[in-house]
Amino acid sequence: MSFIRPLTSAVTMLLLSAAPYLHATANNRFTVTDIQMRTLGIELVALNTQSNSVNANFPAQVILPPQQETIVSAPLAGLVSRILVQENQHVAKGTPLLILSSSQLGEQQLALIQAQNRVRLAISTASRERALFKEGIIAERRVIEADSALRDAQAVLQQTKMTLTLSGVSGPVISRMNQSNKISNELTITAPSSATITSLSAKLGQRVAASDPLLQLAKLDTLWLDIQVPSGDVGRWAMGQSVQISGGGSGTILSINPLSRNGQTSLVRAKVTSGASALRLGQFIQVKLPLVTSNAWDIPISAIARQGETAVVFVRDNDGFRAVPIKVLTSAGQRAQISGALKAYDRIASTSVIALKAAWQGIGGAEE
Repeated sequence: MSFIRPLTSAVTMLLLSAAPYLHATANNRFTVTDIQMRTLGIELVALNTQSNSVNANFPAQVILPPQQETIVSAPLAGLVSRILVQENQHVAKGTPLLILSSSQLGEQQLALIQAQNRVRLAISTASRERALFKEGIIAERRVIEADSALRDAQAVLQQTKMTLTLSGVSGPVISRMNQSNKISNELTITAPSSATITSLSAKLGQRVAASDPLLQLAKLDTLWLDIQVPSGDVGRWAMGQSVQISGGGSGTILSINPLSRNGQTSLVRAKVTSGASALRLGQFIQVKLPLVTSNAWDIPISAIARQGETAVVFVRDNDGFRAVPIKVLTSAGQRAQISGALKAYDRIASTSVIALKAAWQGIGGAEE
């Protein structure tokens, strides 16, 4: 830690004018009157309770849980003839997304109609053969052959229906095809679930092959954060700890990967528990993680003065201050955690510590 130097001319003049009246005594104690405190702009903060944590800022990226994301791909090769939605639009389950014109769809419908006709013929044949067998006109073998042919025709029909289902044709539409015997080359792609369209890769008039991605859907009610932390510090956190999102919101740590991704950082993954509506996929944000310590005091970082390798805080004591050596455990932003010979309700200087350091050392004494 370092302090900005040189001092402004105004503060330097205050130090020089106060020098004859600042007297250092034994035990790192020196006298500073209330008038001198007001002149130098010294403010005090009280140590109320010991803190077990201080927050540190780290970069994070908003991601989506794998189970929340769906890619809608082309079930058949064809031409994108109409696009019915746009990016960032929320759609309900079954909402038409786009229309695909495909000759393969016509071929599959033709196969369905032919299979349905063969089933009808097989049903009629099997019925007639059973009637003839009852009258003693034909042998039982012909009845068995007719029943077997019917089962084969029904299996082929079931297979053609499954093929159409895999192509994105719904059950009610397949039933209407059976009844109407009409063939259409247009297939309407619908939303498999209620979600938000996060990416629309299909273009009007584009020819696509089977399995080509058309658009991407996401359920945005659950978001994750990938937090980059220094590899050496990853052991400071545990699953279940809270995470604060800069600008509002919070989360909970889900997993910690102790392996370094690039030799310098490791990954901490958290689930967003509040404030998800203000976040966007892929967005880079700042989050605050608690740096857990024990027996620590949480103080403003401006209250710390340094002399070489020694860090001190100045504790108000009657009409003076005591320079109390401390150990800086952690620091983040404008706060730090320290340990030292301090007790609850001690009042420490939080501003103008450079002036107090000068008084402690004696004006013109040793500097860092």
